Amino acid sequence: MLIPNPVTLVAFAATATLVLTAASSVSQAPTDTKSLRGSIRIDGSSTVFPLTEAVTEEFAKVAPRVNVTVGVSGTGGGFKRFCHGETAIADASRPIAPTELAMTTSAKIEFVEVPIAIDTLCFVVHPKNDWLKSISIELARRIFSEGGPRTWKEVDPSWPDRPIKRYSPGTDSGTFDYFKDAVMGKDVKIRTDISVSEDDNVLVLGVAGDVDAIGFFGIAFYAENVSRLRAVPVIGAAGTPVVPSAATVLDETYPLIRPLFLYVNAKDALRAEVAAYIDFYLTKASDLATEVGCLPLTKDQLAKSTANWVARRTGTQFVKDGKRVEGKFSAIFK
Repeated sequence: MLIPNPVTLVAFAATATLVLTAASSVSQAPTDTKSLRGSIRIDGSSTVFPLTEAVTEEFAKVAPRVNVTVGVSGTGGGFKRFCHGETAIADASRPIAPTELAMTTSAKIEFVEVPIAIDTLCFVVHPKNDWLKSISIELARRIFSEGGPRTWKEVDPSWPDRPIKRYSPGTDSGTFDYFKDAVMGKDVKIRTDISVSEDDNVLVLGVAGDVDAIGFFGIAFYAENVSRLRAVPVIGAAGTPVVPSAATVLDETYPLIRPLFLYVNAKDALRAEVAAYIDFYLTKASDLATEVGCLPLTKDQLAKSTANWVARRTGTQFVKDGKRVEGKFSAIFK
């Protein structure tokens, strides 16, 4: 039974770096970036934000005359702005949805889809919660569904007879969208008494301050608060609890894995400062991903992402004939 200490992120990062060091050399950032001028507007996922913020801080050192602003309105909110032509780049913690793709088509906006890292959806509880040793997708669905258990005791008679406090990212969050698809399913109604916020730090404070709380978000925010929260192992396909780690993400045995993306407006990609920024991002993403708690793409995945960017391949590989393409990221992305 796999119930180790909460995700050991030092090992997580070290293993990822060891396996993927070569990936960071796939593309080379321009050498004349100091002469670039202009501005780049980015908005979207709170999960992708730490990585984009880290890349942007490094980019400012090599391109000090380029002003890059990064908003955090959630994946859905970021796509709305992107589809209205308000931003050059959308940060997304999920692939573009069929409805959003239709919006870009209607607005005559072409885009380049650029995967940049891998994240895991992480269930967290207070460190003093000593009864929830692991969680299955089915149990998570029960806990967060309308009409589900009100107290921990209703889940298991040996557990505390106290109300379950639930915390969730807001509805504009790509994390929430992914949770709906991967955990709740299409026909399950999510309960209305959940504490929600687009700011994951608010969720961290909520769970860290209540022994009866449970919440979920991307692992990056758990990484920043590992001393205040406990990650709950998730029951995998083999029927045993699995914690998110470099090994379980790379071999895809952890059941809640998702790619993170940049969506770049194809017209903006013609601007030298935007092109330089994406080149730089792909060069730095592998190293910086481990620092913010994400897992870098594999060498092969990064090579494909870089090749698609260099070719300015437009469109998405995750929607076909108006429907979302189902399956593992490694099988879909070419």
